[in-house]
Parts: sequence; C-alpha cells; structure tokens
Amino acid sequence: MRAGSPRLLREINDRAAIDALLRDGPLTRSELEYAIGLSKPATAQLLARLEEEGVVVREGLRGGGRGPRAQLWAVKGAVAHVAAIDLTPRGVEIAIADISGAVLTEHRQAVPPRGTADEVLRNFREATAAAAQAAGLTLKDLRHVVVGTPGAVNPRTGHLWFAPHLPGWEGFDMPGRIGAELGVPVTIENDVNLVALEEMIAGQATSARSFVMVWLDHGIGGAIVVDRKLLRGATGGAGEIDWMHVPDRAAADTGIPATGTRFGDLVSSPNVVKLAKAYGIAARNGWTAVTKAVAMTADENKTSAHQQGEQFLVDLARRVATGVAGVVSVVDPELVLLCGKTGLAGGETLCRLISAELRDMVVPRTPVAFSAVAGNAVRAGALHSALAVVREQVFGLTGDVTEPSRRQDASPLATASE
Repeated sequence: MRAGSPRLLREINDRAAIDALLRDGPLTRSELEYAIGLSKPATAQLLARLEEEGVVVREGLRGGGRGPRAQLWAVKGAVAHVAAIDLTPRGVEIAIADISGAVLTEHRQAVPPRGTADEVLRNFREATAAAAQAAGLTLKDLRHVVVGTPGAVNPRTGHLWFAPHLPGWEGFDMPGRIGAELGVPVTIENDVNLVALEEMIAGQATSARSFVMVWLDHGIGGAIVVDRKLLRGATGGAGEIDWMHVPDRAAADTGIPATGTRFGDLVSSPNVVKLAKAYGIAARNGWTAVTKAVAMTADENKTSAHQQGEQFLVDLARRVATGVAGVVSVVDPELVLLCGKTGLAGGETLCRLISAELRDMVVPRTPVAFSAVAGNAVRAGALHSALAVVREQVFGLTGDVTEPSRRQDASPLATASE
C-alpha cells in the first residue's frame, strides 16, 4: 500500500481520533478537530463513518457557552470488555470495564489458596463469572483478562514460583489453564510490577525513565523499571528481592544474627514488630509499629519517646537500605519508591532515613519517595494492562504502557475470540 493512499490516511486519522476520544473524551466535533488537526468537513465525515461502524456514539451535549450546545462524542464502551483481577491468598478483587476504561462493576470473593489445580481454577472461574454477571455480561463477553499475583510466572512454562502462600496455584501453566477455564485470553503479571506500571501512569513515576519499587507489606517484593519498561529477567524473577540473603545492620538485637537472613524475612511484618518491641513500641503488625514511631518522632521536644521512635525507624531504614543497595548500585535508577502498608506508613520520615543510609552504602544519590497511587494499585495496573492489549487488538493503538509479560494472543483460544 502506498504511503499516501486514501485508505492508509483514513486509518491513521481514525486511530488518532479514537486515541483522542479515549484520552480526553467525550469531545465535541470542534474539540476533536483541534486535537487531530483535520478540517471541519473531514472531522464530520470521520465521526459519521465511525458512528456507522459502531465505534463512537453521541453522548449528550456540552453547554455553558454563548452559542448553541454542542454534541459530544465518545468511544462506544461496549465494543469490548476486560477484567482486571488482584489475586491474593485471601481471595480476588475483580474489576470489569469496557474498552473506554469505564468500570462497570467491582467484585470481591474469597478463593482459597490451597487445593488441587482443578479446585482453585474452578473457584477462580466462579468468582470471575460472578463479577461478569454483576456487570450484565458473561465470560464470553470478556476480550482479555489480566491477573496480578504475588510471585513470578516463568515465561517459558507459565508456572508460578516465589509464591509459597499460594500453594494451590503451583505446578501448572497458570495463564494457559486460567485462559482455558474462562474461555478468554489471559495474562498473568507480578503484583508489584503492576503497581510500578500504575505509578508510571498516575503516580510518582509519570516522568521517570527508570526507578526501583520496594513493596513492604505482609509480603516483600520489588519491581525494576528501565527506560520505562519492566525488567522481568529470563525466568520472570527480576525484582524478587525478598529472596536475597542480606546482613542485619540494625543496632537492636532481635534474635537475627549479624550475618543476616532473607530480606523478605528481615523486613517482614512480624520482624518489624519485633524490632519495634526492642525499642518499647508495641504493635500488632509492621505498619502499625511504623505509624506509631513516626508519630513519636513528630514530638520536637526530643523526649525519650521521640528517641525510641527515631532509633527504631533508623534501624528499619538500615534494613531496607541494605536490601535495596545492590539494586540501586547496579541499575542507578532515578528514584526508589516505597509502597505497601509498611512503606506508606513510614511516609517522608522513613524515605529520608533510607535515603541517608543509601548515601553511606552506594555511589548513586538516588532520592527515595513513597507511592502516590491510591486504592488497589495492583488491580488498577492490571486494568491499564488489559485495556492496552485490547485497544491495540481492536483499534491498533499503541502507547507507552508496558505490556504484561505473558500474553495468549497467538494461541488458538485468542484467535477464536477475535
């Protein structure tokens, strides 16, 4: 096809219009005309054609000006639907959305992490089907599903590993089996990777080319982004910093030898509680201990409570910095981001202390900040991933959203669904 052929130019203009409507819509004809640089007649013809093809719809009127109210146009959401799922040991949190990104329903359901493969898959299917039904859909109406999960999926085998708290999900091709169970193409992505993706879209890393994310919560994890692409590694295990053996540089004795232990154990919620207890801070979990300590350091009178809180946070910062230092030294990122309940509880205070510890350990002077994404960032990242996949399939749109690692687009199942 010649570069200047009418058909190619029409396809380019159609994609530009759809992209603008998805990004900024609903828009009036004149607003779309300005956004894509077409003339008034050409834009009107484009909208008429896309409306006839069932791609765009009229969506109300825009008023408020001196002239007549203008017709608004939007992408027809029912063109395709996706599901975004956060899978944890406690169950699933599911969002069903249309191709415009409008969330039609949110659904939570317990899915026991133990059992045979057939049992966990059946429970998963029932939960997803219930979510689709709540949105007025069936599983057949879903174009793509993205599942965020702890651990990593080996891109060669589809097997989940680094996730001992999800024993029922081990030992089989996870995306392949889920896809067959649902009858929908499925992508599996590490949960912290999806949080990092969401940070690139709507958080602290919107302008960062490279950053390292550290997840401090019930479990410990990490994600590495280089040139705005997630680094996954040959087996999908890049960023699994919780399995590194690191020394314990904390001043307090909590029963862990100075030679250290697995990083995921060192900064786990139970061991953060033990560290806090060594400084007289009682708490049921790590984030509560950190919250109390930050409040104690807010006392400017330098009381004993202030000192206890500060010493505990310094020790915790040493532990975190020790686990992150190797990654920072090798990658030299623009930013280190803390997320998870314990990381967020520390706020600017913990970020400052970790940054100070890192300056004593590595050459890069990397700033440390905390995540700015609210709500379920895993599910939000999964939703953006699913939308990116489907918008490329349906409209041919590509963006800078990092796509998930294991897609089933080339499988017979995916072909049949298109």
